[in-house]
Amino acid sequence: MNTIIQFMKRHYKKLLVVVVLSIGLWSFMPKLEVSDPEKDKTLIELLTFVLEKGHYNPAVIDDTFSKEVYAEYIKALDPSKRFLLQSDIKEFSKYETRIDDAIKNKDLTFFDLTYSRLVKRMNESKEYYKTILEKPFDYSVNEEISTDYDNIPYATDVDALKERWRKQLKLSSLSYLVDKQETQEEIAKNAGKSQQERLAEYKTKMGAKFNAEFEKKFLTSLEKEKNETPKTYEQLEAEARESSLKSLNDYFDLVKDLERNDWFAIFLNSIVERFDPHTTYFPAEDKERFDISMSGKLEGIGARLQKKNDYTEISELISGGPAWRGKELEAGDVVLKVAQGDAEPVDVVGMRLDDVVKKIKGPKGTEVRLTVKKTDGSIRVITIIRDEVEMEETYARSSVVEKNGMKYGIIYLPKFYIDFENKDSRDAAKDVALEVERLKSANVQGIIIDVRDNGGGSLKTVVDIGGLFIEQGPIVQVRTSEGKKEVLYDRDKKIAWDGPLVIMTNSFSASASEILAAAMQDYKRAVIIGGKQTYGKGTVQNVIDLNQFVRGSAYGDLGALKTTTQKFYRINGGSTQLEGVASDVVMPNKFAYLKMGERDEKNAMPWDKIEPADYKLWEKQSNHDKAIANSKKRLENHPQLKLIDENAKWIDQRDKENSFSLELNKFKQEQKRIEDASKKFKAISDYSNSFKFQSLPYEQELMKKDESLKEKRESWHENLSKDIYIEEAIHVLDDLQTGNTKKPVTQLKKQKSLKS
Repeated sequence: MNTIIQFMKRHYKKLLVVVVLSIGLWSFMPKLEVSDPEKDKTLIELLTFVLEKGHYNPAVIDDTFSKEVYAEYIKALDPSKRFLLQSDIKEFSKYETRIDDAIKNKDLTFFDLTYSRLVKRMNESKEYYKTILEKPFDYSVNEEISTDYDNIPYATDVDALKERWRKQLKLSSLSYLVDKQETQEEIAKNAGKSQQERLAEYKTKMGAKFNAEFEKKFLTSLEKEKNETPKTYEQLEAEARESSLKSLNDYFDLVKDLERNDWFAIFLNSIVERFDPHTTYFPAEDKERFDISMSGKLEGIGARLQKKNDYTEISELISGGPAWRGKELEAGDVVLKVAQGDAEPVDVVGMRLDDVVKKIKGPKGTEVRLTVKKTDGSIRVITIIRDEVEMEETYARSSVVEKNGMKYGIIYLPKFYIDFENKDSRDAAKDVALEVERLKSANVQGIIIDVRDNGGGSLKTVVDIGGLFIEQGPIVQVRTSEGKKEVLYDRDKKIAWDGPLVIMTNSFSASASEILAAAMQDYKRAVIIGGKQTYGKGTVQNVIDLNQFVRGSAYGDLGALKTTTQKFYRINGGSTQLEGVASDVVMPNKFAYLKMGERDEKNAMPWDKIEPADYKLWEKQSNHDKAIANSKKRLENHPQLKLIDENAKWIDQRDKENSFSLELNKFKQEQKRIEDASKKFKAISDYSNSFKFQSLPYEQELMKKDESLKEKRESWHENLSKDIYIEEAIHVLDDLQTGNTKKPVTQLKKQKSLKS
């Protein structure tokens, strides 16, 4: 879950104490090059020191703490219990209550033991799966497999472990086999039908999803069918094992790229996450990724890479980036060599993906030359000048829709992003303010802010965004571990938007999203539409660069620690911790019964409350309560929502089913039962709300030149047109209209023409 970040200089005074105290740490920091174990010991000491001095509620590092770290670390090493043996666990268990002592003494014995043993077991397992997949499976044997990994024991010995591998591989191969058999049966059944008949059936099956692109792909698949010869059971069974083999080879190729530092980071996070769920250690590479995710920007060529065996492949070009603008590099190209400017190219075949990325990325304005193998087999050298790349999907965007002659705006905000290094750069608050102005220019009569699945981000931006919708006043309260309270205000009297407002949330709306929803709810400024409650993360994190505590660079980059330093509270005094924000209008969703919120975390901080801030209710929305009442009445017996709730209960039930038959006919029967039960829920995805969503004029012009942007926006608008939650938000905006604000689009256009 993303975090709320504050500027350290302004809000984290406790860290100043940590920095001063760190001078005492320098006494053990050698200036010469040291081995990795010495770096690891330094990291353990640094992390525990910073956490004990800077965490909001430091955990006591004792035997109980040690047991919790042990349990989480062992689970993280082998979550599906397919590598380690009971004898390994027995050997490890003697350290179960000693990890606290190991932390204090900078003793790496436990980590070294578990790391070397895991690597040994993984290497052994490569031979298991290769040997097992050499021979056909017998699917007539009546046997089962349990995938309830939390409750199944570790294998007693190597033979038992091989048997576990056999069953897991049999399950994955069986699933592939049944799928291919069904495809062949479908082809045989449709052999006598014309192309027009098949297309008509497919169109009916796809329902609202059907479009020209789907039609094109379907017709291509029909042509391919004509040239395919039906395969025997033996051929399909062999293909199934080959597919499982390829998947595992790909998996072990990724594992091969992991270094000792990667596994040590897992161990460190098992320690720091015992303080609370949002305290995390970032190795150097992860810290960089976190910064990119917060700012939505990077400097490089604007391409996403993926590993394919020993090769690095271009998986996607980021729209607007230098590689996309150059039109020479394409998705599917394989990178063979990388050269910096005029320097000699470096062969990157077999290199770790992270290392290839490092070589391709670089400062704006510098040159990189990629030797690539094109999809047609030709080899080309492509020169690209690096530039700043903005990942557009990170940023706020808007759309407009009409209902009953009224125009409404939707602003989708995926994250509360900010660039801490450049205050003049774009951030979520600036972008939302811009979208509000654009929507006002389009004469909208109400605005929806969609923060569904928004995990949070910058505290500064959420305060600024809240200020767009009130005259001035508090947005959130923050308290330190010493009990010092700070109220964060919007002090700008200007109101960007004083009309009807709806905020959409769900169970994955967290942190900054919850602050915005809570503040607007406390002011009665907006109607909150969503699930029963939001995620329930009411804590504030700071990112601390660990390199500031080390003189010189003997250790290289030590990474960073994201740690909880404060808790935030609503302006009414209540916390969003655990309880989240309860919706004014509650709508069921398919994840409603699954355990996924902060309240389901073992070591989450408790709920509490403080004194409310001084604030005044919004008085310009006279029919706020009536709109909520109308919505509840409208949804009371809505058949689609009843179906969604039924589906949520079914998903919860399916989540608890962990046993699968490995006998072919029984497996097919189980899958048929599941498929039949799921058919009634197909209507959920086929739903259409009859609204038409459009980009604003400026974006429509951009879409004429940018096919990628056009495709993304059309996909978004299509999803909105099938969204029952957006539909209800529009209805609520309509109910929020008053005699003074309700001006049909035609009337607004007339007024505008008279003014001009």
